[in-house]
Amino acid sequence: MARITSIDQLDFDKQYTYADYLTWEFKERVELIKGRLFKMSPAPNRRHQAISSNLHYFFAAFLRDKPCRVYHAPFDVRLIKNGKDTVVQPDICVICDESKLDDQGCNGSPDMVIEILSPGNSRKERKEKFALYEENGIAEYWMVEPAEEFVTVYSLNEEGKYIGSKPFITGETIDSDAVPGFTVAVDDIFAD
Repeated sequence: MARITSIDQLDFDKQYTYADYLTWEFKERVELIKGRLFKMSPAPNRRHQAISSNLHYFFAAFLRDKPCRVYHAPFDVRLIKNGKDTVVQPDICVICDESKLDDQGCNGSPDMVIEILSPGNSRKERKEKFALYEENGIAEYWMVEPAEEFVTVYSLNEEGKYIGSKPFITGETIDSDAVPGFTVAVDDIFAD
């Protein structure tokens, strides 16, 4: 097998496996969604990083003495529904089942994921990842919109379908159902 040291050596129309993913030796970040290759956006801008840092800080502080753990990208989450190779790197994820954690990341569905939208990824986050997270039974999916400063929270219903909240805007707080007791002010998410 030829060494893959450049993303240009890959065929974006081909199906890949997690085993393939582990052998790639290039710097660009990619995700596999049902075996299909997706380039990740270039390094996030400062605003994106500030929002991610704020969310990670609040979750980490809340979870300090609890069994759940919070991780931020780059952190591989391997989703296994329908036997298709899928490796994503959510901006933030919370995992409460320690048996899902290994040296490579998370093997199975986190309890919640947060994606911060940016011009280069919003279609993927709103369409492909929404369907993927729903299909894999991730209890809660937060979609953060930095430009308009709002957060939409999607929670799985009894039928395994996401039900979206109203947009949470500045001046409001968000309570998590997937992480009971966690609450955060929207203003704190978007604080610079």
